Amino acid sequence: MRLVKSRSQASAACRGGHVRVNGTPAKPAQPVGRGDEVRIWQHGFHRIVEVVTPLAKRVSAPIAATALIDHSPPPPPKEIIASIPRRDRGAGRPTKRERRQLDRLKHQQEGPDL
Repeated sequence: MRLVKSRSQASAACRGGHVRVNGTPAKPAQPVGRGDEVRIWQHGFHRIVEVVTPLAKRVSAPIAATALIDHSPPPPPKEIIASIPRRDRGAGRPTKRERRQLDRLKHQQEGPDL
């Protein structure tokens, strides 16, 4: 599957626990087959794809895009993304109260459990 630009980025995402194949954490060289569901946490959003045709060797991105079906939810509108509060760089660690507020906000954005 070619969901990220380079192999090193893909293996880093796998090691970081951001990639799941059929609901289980994936290793960098895990094989995928027809009908497998691959979920990747990328740029703050979940991307969900289904494998249509497994590829035997590395191919270009346009060809790889034809080998999968994208079931990802649409990204939120830019107005919502812009309204998300961000901590100032160098502001230190959040207090206990701020941490609870951040957790509440994250759970509201995520919606149903993925």
